[in-house]
Amino acid sequence: MPEQPEQSAPAPDLAADPARRPSRRRLRRALVVAAPLAVLLGVTGGALVATSGSSDASDVPSRGVPENVAVRPIRTDDSSVVQIVSHPDDDLYFMNPDTRQSLVSGRSLTTVYLTAGESDGRNARHQDPQPRPDKPGYAEARQNGIRAAYAEMATGNRTSPWDRTAVTTAGGARAELDTLRARPQISLVWVQLRETGSISDKRPFGLRALWDGEARVLESQLAAGSPVRKNFAYGRQQLTDTLAGLLRRFRPTFVRLLDPTPGRIERTGKLADHQDHMYGARFAQAALAEYARTPGRPSFGVQHYLGYFTGGLPHSLDPASSAAKLATLKTYAWSDGEDHCEDPAGCGDLKVAANPTGHGWSQSIRYSRGESTSWVQPGAAGGLYAFSVLDGRLAVWRKAPGHDWAGPVLQNGAGQLDSGVTSVRLPDGRIGVFGVRTQLGEADGYRREVVLTLQTAPGGPFGGWQSLGTPERDDESGTSDISLPAVLVDRTGRMAAYVRNGAHTMSLAEQRPDGTWSGWLPVGGEDLHGDPVAVTDRTGLGHVFATTPATVLTWTRPATGGATAGPLETGLPATTLSLSAEPDGRDGVRLWFRKPASGEPRWARLTGRSPASPVRGVPGVSGYGAIGAASGRLALRAPDGTLALTGTPGASTPAGTPGTGSPAGSPARPLGARLFSGAPAPAPGGFAAMGLDGHLEWVPTGR
Repeated sequence: MPEQPEQSAPAPDLAADPARRPSRRRLRRALVVAAPLAVLLGVTGGALVATSGSSDASDVPSRGVPENVAVRPIRTDDSSVVQIVSHPDDDLYFMNPDTRQSLVSGRSLTTVYLTAGESDGRNARHQDPQPRPDKPGYAEARQNGIRAAYAEMATGNRTSPWDRTAVTTAGGARAELDTLRARPQISLVWVQLRETGSISDKRPFGLRALWDGEARVLESQLAAGSPVRKNFAYGRQQLTDTLAGLLRRFRPTFVRLLDPTPGRIERTGKLADHQDHMYGARFAQAALAEYARTPGRPSFGVQHYLGYFTGGLPHSLDPASSAAKLATLKTYAWSDGEDHCEDPAGCGDLKVAANPTGHGWSQSIRYSRGESTSWVQPGAAGGLYAFSVLDGRLAVWRKAPGHDWAGPVLQNGAGQLDSGVTSVRLPDGRIGVFGVRTQLGEADGYRREVVLTLQTAPGGPFGGWQSLGTPERDDESGTSDISLPAVLVDRTGRMAAYVRNGAHTMSLAEQRPDGTWSGWLPVGGEDLHGDPVAVTDRTGLGHVFATTPATVLTWTRPATGGATAGPLETGLPATTLSLSAEPDGRDGVRLWFRKPASGEPRWARLTGRSPASPVRGVPGVSGYGAIGAASGRLALRAPDGTLALTGTPGASTPAGTPGTGSPAGSPARPLGARLFSGAPAPAPGGFAAMGLDGHLEWVPTGR
């Protein structure tokens, strides 16, 4: 993918219908309800309570900001989501529709913006005459656009008023806190640091320079209308402390971040995403590690999102979801053509108004990790085990036969686990859990590696973590961009782990007969993306699948171990990258995926000896993300982000017969309004999903 500018390239203006939008004069009147008093937030009975402090002495002009308006952001009891992004609009491009779903759920959502996003200070479409640079003004215009977009998503009215105030940070300065008056569980926090101003080129300032130690401090860039009046600068630890302090204040059960390891573009060596996105996510990881040591906080999960590169991959959203996402971006961009705006800075981001779709970003959402459907396993003596990641640690639930789920029990010793794990069952009944661990250090100390924990005996406790290392040479060369491993177990009990590496090829680590592991070996492939998946058919043949932007490749491994064969062409069409697989018939497997720009579940049968069968679909069902499939039923994410269950008659056939059933499907049955993370996992008797509140959801199927 060629290097992309942070702001969208010129394109014809796509004006929304002015008739359905309030005037910009009313919008500005609603937006600027602010207070330049400093506040220190404390947690009392689940609510964040604002208490007044002394006001800042101003050295930055404020435009029409009223005095002394108190704000009381609250936190709902069951779940609270915090999003940490680098620029205003990162959330709208790369986390929506998940952001919208949280806003309409009625639960708490706080978005933290690290930089002011001041760019060149010119708030104009690229084809229009360019005004004089005004960085405080452009930062304010982007804030105005974000507030309008969030208000519209949450209440249906983009003019719904916000209260603005300044809060004391744990880093020793101030940040702006905005609270939606009609929905006070919705907040925006503006840290207001200077942005880097370049996608990939190293600069002596910015989040990257601060993280790498090439800059001692990073200065602020205050928006024109911000109640924060005094400029400041943060060192590396001060910024980490600031974010950790915000996490303590808002007490999330779920945190959304961009991808801290986006990889590099092979032909140019440049970062595949904006450096502010990458290093902002790394600062957030460091803050989460600090927050995890806070006593009394709720457990939390984490989800990472792919940034710029998602635009070069097949679109993952259906037309209706894409249209809703684009409408929000148009609101943010102030692209309806109205001239009335009482704020001299402007009421939205006109650079985005030129092309609000971005570079294909409005048509997709893509998780960069955590989409495994292999995180539930049968126990040795009956019952089930389920595995997830909470607080950066492995969380284990157990369901004894005839009983409810018990747990979670958090395991020690792995450091900071990435979201999402995969599990396998060995022939002797023990279970192994694989994950990827991130180790944070100063400057060049960032490292991700594959780790494994095994039960010490069937049904027994899990032992210590074993590192399998990484196929990457170092962080600088590939940004530690590795996938979650896909794991096969042969009939002798030996395991083989397959990882998509930063060069977008496949690497393999094999278990030796004495239980030790080989180093990482190349097994081919090209232009691979996402996480590979593995499944063993009923003959014992192991299958591994991985996606490219155009098709799916496959590898096979004999039942008794030996050399891996592949990659082989499947002949399958493009997918949205998210895969899952299940045994099908005597000697085949069924691969599940989504149709691009539709979200329709599709499947094909493969045997490893011939091209895939014709692709069949499940009409009338859409959504995005990986599909949990077992015994003729599917559990999947619906377009509104909730879990849905659908039947696929004929999709699974008895052992010893060819899998030629035609899954005509049945309408997807919504299973409630609760949002979930990652992907659902199939298990004997039902499906499991992880709620945004850190609780395991179990949907029995009666089979």
